[in-house]
Amino acid sequence: MSSLWPPRHTARRPVPRAAAPREPVDPARIGRRVVRRRAKGMDAGAVAQALEEVRFDARQDSRHEHLADDERGRAELAEWERIDQLLAAAAPNAVYDPDTGDDVQAELAAEAAAAAAREAELREAARVAAHADELQALCELGTLEQTEPREGDEAARDELTRRAGSYVQKDVDAWLAHALAGHRGHYADPAARAAADRVAAPADRQGSGDPAAQGE
Repeated sequence: MSSLWPPRHTARRPVPRAAAPREPVDPARIGRRVVRRRAKGMDAGAVAQALEEVRFDARQDSRHEHLADDERGRAELAEWERIDQLLAAAAPNAVYDPDTGDDVQAELAAEAAAAAAREAELREAARVAAHADELQALCELGTLEQTEPREGDEAARDELTRRAGSYVQKDVDAWLAHALAGHRGHYADPAARAAADRVAAPADRQGSGDPAAQGE
């Protein structure tokens, strides 16, 4: 049987990085923004005329099967109708100003919050990827077992698994299991040990009488 620890040195291989999440394209949102830019400064008469033109285009498009599911077109029509109703209920000579509409501001706030969440996701993905690179380098240098585990190791281990299956992961699994059994690093905290219960002991340690394994 091969030695239990440390794991054997593994040859370096190129490992693919995860693609950064991209902002989803929202045709309806694009359509609403186009309408608001065009309608800005229009009075009720101008909006009513634009609405009739859009309705005519929608009727024409409905005759073509490939345009039947035009999400952006439907959103533009709905936005013109909303603005038309808004000005109909407004004071005489009022003009449309998207910068003062409560619903527009609420939508912009929601979009800003979504953008902030995506940015936070990007930062976290970059942090995990960098830590995965660090663990991979330590494995290749044969010095992983000399490293104290810290918070975030499990996420980095999962990133290595996603990148290349079992490559490096077995070394990291063994290192984490030994650290967990010995309560090393952040595993000195009982809460961290409880959260890491999915880290399985290496198969060649099970039933071996290893004191560290029995101490789990």
